[in-house]
Amino acid sequence: MAESANGRILKPVQFPYVWGHAAEELTRVSPNARIVNLETSITTSDDYDPKGINYRMHPANTPCLTAAKIDCCVLANNHVMDWGRAGLKETLASLQTAGMKTAGAGLSLAEAIKPAVIEIGDSARVLVFAACTKDSGIPPDWAATDRESGVALLPGLSDRTAEWLTERVRGMKGKDDLAVLSIHWGGNWGYGVPQEQQSFAHKVLDLGAVDVIHGHSSHHPKGIEVYRDKPILYGCGDFLNDYEGIAGYEEYRSDLVLMYFVRIDAVTGCLLALEMTPLEIKRFRLHKAEHPDARWLRDMLHREGRPLGTRVTLGTDNCLALQWR
Repeated sequence: MAESANGRILKPVQFPYVWGHAAEELTRVSPNARIVNLETSITTSDDYDPKGINYRMHPANTPCLTAAKIDCCVLANNHVMDWGRAGLKETLASLQTAGMKTAGAGLSLAEAIKPAVIEIGDSARVLVFAACTKDSGIPPDWAATDRESGVALLPGLSDRTAEWLTERVRGMKGKDDLAVLSIHWGGNWGYGVPQEQQSFAHKVLDLGAVDVIHGHSSHHPKGIEVYRDKPILYGCGDFLNDYEGIAGYEEYRSDLVLMYFVRIDAVTGCLLALEMTPLEIKRFRLHKAEHPDARWLRDMLHREGRPLGTRVTLGTDNCLALQWR
């Protein structure tokens, strides 16, 4: 299907192939921390969960991730256990063997809610806390417990949950640390930001321990908000997938994706800049987006961000920059 849409895909290819132009951007920007939501299992398990759509990647293909020098894979999502608890166990082991940190899933609840710790300086760290909600398609029995492996599944988005999460962050965060809350919530399609999500994000930031909210589940980017000088990415969209050539939801242009480069003041934890690089998935590879496509993304983010107090500008290099009140 992908070849019928965009032409022949050479095979085999080297592991870095899928990253394409994104690899050049990572070299150019050289971010301190590289964080992804890894929405697949890495396993040979055949313990099929009859949930409808099941993803897995062979452990031998883990170098696809190390090729981009990924620091942390968030696993709190609705596909990491598609091949059972055996699949989750192998996923965790594969990533650990490859030298990548994980957050949001574990062999127990204590492991699942433990943050990934990324060292970025002599005393500075990025702490990645990850969790998920049922409305993103996560079966309730996937929840980690004291005795069973699973994901960090939140009971809801109440003030009490926000306070519990903040206590966890405060208990780990040092004076030179930055904290990211990565959360898998909501449906796959649609630009609307549920009031429940916005209220929860505001409550978390009001409590003053989290510096970035990294939201995902939507297959396309959504509007961005800056609240108390902290960024809220309600839906980052997909980045690499194998949907190429599959029809449906064309109006969302899910073939167009974004790299988010968030620059935070190391002292105050406030947002200094948020730049985005538009890319296009074509032949299972990331390509630099053409100007009309970058302009489409700019217009969409500007439209969806207006009610949230943000706008987006398009530079001569086709990169996008967030502006906020």
